[in-house]
Amino acid sequence: MIEAHGVSKLYNRSVYALRDLTLTVEKGDFVFLTGPSGAGKSTLLRLLLREEVPNKGTLKVAGRDLARLTTRQVQAYRRGVGFVFQDFKLIPRMTVLENVAFVPRVLGAGSPQMQRRTFQVLKWVGLQHRMHAFPLELSGGEQQRIAIARALINDPVLVLADEPTGNLDPDLSLEIMNLFREINARGTTVVVATHDRELIRQVGRHTITLAHGRIVENE
Repeated sequence: MIEAHGVSKLYNRSVYALRDLTLTVEKGDFVFLTGPSGAGKSTLLRLLLREEVPNKGTLKVAGRDLARLTTRQVQAYRRGVGFVFQDFKLIPRMTVLENVAFVPRVLGAGSPQMQRRTFQVLKWVGLQHRMHAFPLELSGGEQQRIAIARALINDPVLVLADEPTGNLDPDLSLEIMNLFREINARGTTVVVATHDRELIRQVGRHTITLAHGRIVENE
């Protein structure tokens, strides 16, 4: 699913966020990216989302070189990638239903079946009864479940999550991780960036540790 060969990302001509990174993530894998702040976890996720491109090396997802995609191809590529943020990124003035359906509309994937699909993913995360509520009426755990539902709306082949439990207590964090495990069990490749080593220990998945933009452990 993911092939990175000699990937480097340089900022300000002297600061490397990633340096000569090489890794492979198999289709259907569940991978934790961990390491201290500034290790390069979020940078790698931005590259995988194709928000940025490497200064050096090649990064491929499902065989496609992300640096070579045209603007139209980037839009099509992102339809197959779900992204979950630490701070949820929900739009306060929109209902839960509208928030979940928002991304496919922006990406030009609207259809008469979209409302049915939106209800399906809300039911899957257990929040179909809250679909007319607004984000600020929800708890932190509920908001993150909505963010996950939004990431799943296009039935992605790859789900990326950047510190998705950073604002949640330990019990809710494990609950959210169990959702990601269910997503993975359906065949979706999942990559989660987190600094929570205890959570990683509890979930027990393939773990890649970064430090100063390099892989220091891959287990």
